[in-house]
Amino acid sequence: VQLQASGGGLVQAGDSLRLSCQASARTLSNYDMAWLRQAPGKEREFVANIRLSGSRTYYADSVKGRFTVSKNNAKNTMYLQMDSLKPEDTAVYYCAAGNTILSSIRDDKRYAYWGQGTQLTVSS
Repeated sequence: VQLQASGGGLVQAGDSLRLSCQASARTLSNYDMAWLRQAPGKEREFVANIRLSGSRTYYADSVKGRFTVSKNNAKNTMYLQMDSLKPEDTAVYYCAAGNTILSSIRDDKRYAYWGQGTQLTVSS
């Protein structure tokens, strides 16, 4: 399994941005997928999860209503649409894949495969 996150950059508060995670073949049809992030000096935290089936999504409270996770299995790509960005969203964003149960989707140890991360900086 190989994952590559892209799309980060420098934006202003209130802007929108979409991250992409290009996965190797069949990854999105075999694993639950997630976005996690790590801000400077902080622990990595869960952002969003999309289940293997694609029918259910879950979000951290801090991004609920602003971020939307989706995937296109045919393109082997997962997305994170981020709207109404805030300075506190500044972090390195990672995409990850794994077999998770609902109670563990926020635990980064449950994800076996990781992309390299893409930096998002939101200025105020």
